[in-house]
Parts: sequence; structure tokens; C-alpha cells
Amino acid sequence: MSAFLFAFIPMNAQQKKLFTLEDLNFGGTNYHNLRPKTMQLAWWGDQLVHTDVEECNLVDPKTGKETLLFTLDDINKWAKSDDFHYVRHLQSATFPYPDQPIVAVGNKKAYTLIDFKKKQIVWQDSLSGQTANDWNPQSRATAYVEDNQLWVVDAESHKHQLTTDGSREIVYGQSVHRDEWGITKGTFWSPDGQRLAFYRMDQSMVTDYPQVSIDPRIAEMQPDKYPMAGTNTHVVTIGVYDLRTHKTLYLQTPPVQYAALPAQPDTPVFFTNLAWSPDGSTIYLQELNRDQNDCRLVSYDAATGQRLAELYRETSEKYVEPLHPIQFLPWDSTKFLLQSQKDGYNHLYLFDLSSSVGAGPVPARQLTSGLWVVLDVLGFNKKQKAVIIASNEKHPLQRNLYAVNIKTGNRTPLDNCEGVHRAVLSNSGTILYDKWQTPATPNTVSVTQFSNSKPQTTNILIAPDPWADYEQPMFESGKLKAADGTTDLYYRMVKPKDFNPAKKYPTVVYVYGGPHAHNVEASWHWYSRSWETYMAQKGYIVFILDNRGSENRGRDFEQATFRQLGQVEMKDQMKGVEFLKSLPYVDSNRLGVHGWSYGGYMTISLMTNYPDVFKVGVAGGPVIDWQWYEVMYGERYMDTPQQNPDGYAKCSLVNQAKNLKGKLQIIIGYNDPTVVPQHALSFIKACNEAGTQPDFYVYPGEGHNMMGHASVHLHERITQYFEDYLK
Repeated sequence: MSAFLFAFIPMNAQQKKLFTLEDLNFGGTNYHNLRPKTMQLAWWGDQLVHTDVEECNLVDPKTGKETLLFTLDDINKWAKSDDFHYVRHLQSATFPYPDQPIVAVGNKKAYTLIDFKKKQIVWQDSLSGQTANDWNPQSRATAYVEDNQLWVVDAESHKHQLTTDGSREIVYGQSVHRDEWGITKGTFWSPDGQRLAFYRMDQSMVTDYPQVSIDPRIAEMQPDKYPMAGTNTHVVTIGVYDLRTHKTLYLQTPPVQYAALPAQPDTPVFFTNLAWSPDGSTIYLQELNRDQNDCRLVSYDAATGQRLAELYRETSEKYVEPLHPIQFLPWDSTKFLLQSQKDGYNHLYLFDLSSSVGAGPVPARQLTSGLWVVLDVLGFNKKQKAVIIASNEKHPLQRNLYAVNIKTGNRTPLDNCEGVHRAVLSNSGTILYDKWQTPATPNTVSVTQFSNSKPQTTNILIAPDPWADYEQPMFESGKLKAADGTTDLYYRMVKPKDFNPAKKYPTVVYVYGGPHAHNVEASWHWYSRSWETYMAQKGYIVFILDNRGSENRGRDFEQATFRQLGQVEMKDQMKGVEFLKSLPYVDSNRLGVHGWSYGGYMTISLMTNYPDVFKVGVAGGPVIDWQWYEVMYGERYMDTPQQNPDGYAKCSLVNQAKNLKGKLQIIIGYNDPTVVPQHALSFIKACNEAGTQPDFYVYPGEGHNMMGHASVHLHERITQYFEDYLK
């Protein structure tokens, strides 16, 4: 085990207030008052605007000085609002036209564009209450779903019905493939707003999961469409509506053959990461087979639906996971960037359409490289012909900003090379605002201009410590070796404020462990969850380790769990336990474990595979057997149950129910659509048959996560379980 990566964070010595769960939990009444102060910012071209409830102000990027643009009362006066049409706040105001003094605001009945120089409405729609509203600022047309049908209303308020067969079985204009591969919506306007691409999802062949609502006088069935691993999944096609001709066509994507499970390797099932060409004539898709090991970038003619060319293909012995649409260079419509981790880490590749021949592959050049990950593409600096990225090049726990020269690949740092930075670019890409934290810095908002050779940064907000009046625990971070003996794993440890190394403390391992998540980073308090502070206040040590399989450490780090979910992760977590047991102040007879979702799966896995190690566990929303999880996620990491029966059997916790010794509480949302109740109920049934004794608690009407004040209640329950049985 290495020495601590960073020193302790100093805390105030005097006795101050104690936290409550109402203070710390996002469902609590005081939660928002104890979050670091920030600013709601937006770009109007290259001018920075600060929006809050009552005012919109221009911000001088060099001094941070604010100048009033307009107030909430001004907006409602200019919009001629009445009580029913009143705009309630300005925090969601946007500035859709970089060269015009127009602000977009919304209320319950309309979306309104107001010229704040002329002080009058320039345009307004009359939509309210529809699903999946998608407004395009160029055409001022809106796509929306109403009564399961897809509609478009144009700038003149003429409504056009695009579909007639929409239903629970046939879903239009909404997110598909259960939000995998970065999919978050189902409608996609062309850059000029004259064409709309949209998803059509036929899920008539997908089995219903029988969810039940207990709210009516007589309980009612409210089933979810849930494609479990190894069963039929939905079929997706992509339509294109032309606002000028009012005609709809469908892309000539290959037919989906799902009779054989899995589908043939050359048969796409998943159509993801839709992108438009700059001129709106071509649509680009990343098409993935059901095995998820063969991904192809394909172009289609938006006017005819004809398949044009396969531009790029990536295969893997495990899986390929496209998460981002291609992005064209704003100054050259023949070149685009694609993100891929084919060399082991997520990096950028520059493709040149002008060098392609016929319908074959397009030449590409790797733009970034190294043993680090491109975390995000923020946009482009048109003047310097650079792409602006966030990466963890400086350290695996950091997130820093760089300008990458498209021609040379040279990278210019755009921040202080510390902590975690989240930025938004202006319209030209020559200026950004950056909200950043370090483990000891709650929040700083900076503005960086980089139109010249050397970036110039001004801090416009340095947030005070919102916990200054409270007793605060000690937050530490360090690293240790994974079970393979070579890979570095990073952890966070939270200790009581009055920590005494001569004492022995009950210790709780908080775990998630699954893909597309991490628990430790170099942000405020090392990215600590508020519940950890509450537990430390009650006299516990809390330990969190990012095992192999978690995100942002490269392809091989994540794919180490392939076809054996939970196994490598447990070995790494037990290296963390081995480290804890080496510490004289950790009471190895009072070790607990807690996690939610994948972390719930890990909690029960650890409790049953290492029954003599953990005295108490609380598992929330746990996966129990991957055969009951969804196709897209489950088959990516496990293949199908038909392909990998031994792996599914090995990873199933049903078979481990007989090994339970410690006190285990399982908590679920009664109407969980993500990890359906069959998981927890099946484990409890197996425990009944084996004679083991878990505890069980449900939240009726709640989904995968407890919302609102139910979250406070949940964390009270979790805490009390450890208080009753671990302390």
C-alpha cells in the first residue's frame, strides 16, 4: 500500500453545530443551503450572462462586475403575462441567437422569445404539457409527443401529425434502447431545423414485467416493457420528417433479425449516436450488433433514406461501446471527430471525408493519445482551430481542460491543472466559464479567455465553505494495489472529527463497483457523499474504493469484469478490507458494507462470499441474478444466458443465499423499473428455503431511487440499521 496521495484536509478545531439528515440529504429541508455557492450562467454569443430568480445580468469576464440586462418583472411586463401565464423565474432563461438581443423564457402555457432591447415579444408558441418537447431555434418548430403520437408545430403554429399508430407498443420520438450508449432523447433536428429525425420503437415483442400500483381502491396492474437478457428486445427504426414537404420517410437500415439469440454478427440491432451533417443532407449512425462487439459508422441520405456508406468499423473480442455522436469541425464540413477507446483509452480520431473513395472506409488520424482518458468534448475554438476537451491526463482523479490543436495535436492547458473542472464554451469557443473544485475548495467559478496565445483567467466567484459552522469529519484519499498486484486503485476514507488513532472504530465499506461510475475524485471532500459525513459524525469510519470495472481508467480496467460481473470487483474490494484490517484503529470485528443498485449487488456478494468478514450490510435496489436484468446492459457485460450459462450461475446471488451469516437488510422501491422486484424477492425466497434470515423493507410507489423526502427516510433507516447491529 502506498503512502497517502494527499495530506489531510484541515478542519476547524472548535465545537460547532452537528449535521442532521435534513441538512445532508438531497430530500432534506436544509440541503440546498449547505451546498457550495455557485452561479447560474449562460452564454449570449461570447457575452456571459448570470441568471437567477429575479434578474439577468451581463458579467464582465475580466472583473466579474455585473450589469443589469432585465428583471423578472420586466419579462412579465413585456410578455403581457397574466396570473396563468406568469414566468416564475429566470434561471432557465436562454439566449438562442448569439447576435440578437433575444431571450427565451417559458411558463405553463407558452415558450416565448422576447427582444429585451425593443422590450417586446418577437415569437411565441402555445404548447404546454406535452412529452419530449424539442424546439429548434432556426426554424422555430417544435417536435413533441401527445397521446403517443409524434407531432410538429411550425413557427406559424400550424400542427402536423407525423404518426397515427403510436401506442404503448409503438413508441415515437422518445429515448430508446433503455438510455444506453448516451441516448437521452428521441428527436433530432437538422442544423437548419428543416428536417427532423426521430426514433420509432416497436416493443410489441418485449415481455411485460407485472408492476402493480397500490394507490387505487383495488390495486391495478401497471406493467413495464422489460427486455430481459437472452429474450426478445425491441426493434428500432429511424424516420425523417421534412418540414418543407411535410413528408416522412424511414432510413433503409438493415432489418433486425432477433429470431436467433444473439443476432448474426453482421445484423445491427442497436442504432445509436445519431448525428447530422452540417448541411442537413446526411445522417450518421453508429450501428451495433446484439453481441455488442461489432460497431459500424454508417451514413444515410436524409432525402431518400438510402444507405450511403460504411465509414468506419470497430470490433472487439469483448465489447465495443459507442457513447458519443461524431462531431464535424465548424470550419471544415469534410472533417469530423470520433471518440473511441480502441487503443485502450478513450481518445479522439480525425476523419477526412474528402479523402474517402466510394462507399468504403474514411481515412482517420489519431488526434490524442496516451495512458489517460478524454472525458468530454466541450466544443471548438474556431479562431485557433482547436477542439476543447476535458481529460484526466494530469491524474486519474482529476478533470482538467485543454485546447487541442487540430493540425498538430498539441495540447494547451486551460486551467490551473488541479482538481475537477466543468466548463461551458461560448459561441465562438474563445472563452469559457469554469466551475471547479479541489478537495479543500468548495467551488470556484472562473472565466478563461484564450483567443490569444496565453489563456487569461479571472475568478468571478470563490465560494465560502458552507459547512463552516458545523463540525466536519476528516476526508482522506490514497491508493493501494488491486488484486492483480499491479493496478492502482484509489480510495476515500472519512473519519470522525475527533478521530483518535488509539481507539477502534466500527467501519462501513460503501461500494458501487459497476461500470460508468466512480466514487473517488479530486473534487470537494474527495467527492464524498453526504451520508458519509453523517456516519462519521456518529462515530464510524467510512471507506470507499473504486475497483476495476469502474469508469475513467481505460478499456482494460473496465473490461476486466467481462462475463463475470462481481468477481473481480469483490477481489479488489477485499484488498481494501485487507488494508482496513492493517490499520490499528479499524475494528475488524465491526465491519459493515452498504451500496445501492450495482452497489446493492456488491453488498450481498460480499456478505455471502465472505460471510465471516462483514457483520452488517444494507443492500439497496440489488441486482441478484443478471438473467433478470435488461438486454442492453446485461448482455454487454455478461453475453446472453444461453452463451454464458456458467458465468450467470457463478454470478447469481440466489445460489449464495445459504451462506448469509451477518445481519443484512434489503431495501427496494416497490415499483422499480430498472432492477425489478423479482431480484430481491427471489433472493428472499432462496433465503427462506435455506433458513437464512435477511430483513426486507420496501417503498411503495417508488422507483429505483427514493425521491424527495423519502430519501431522508431511507437514509434514516440505513443509518439506524448500522446503529442497531454494528455499533
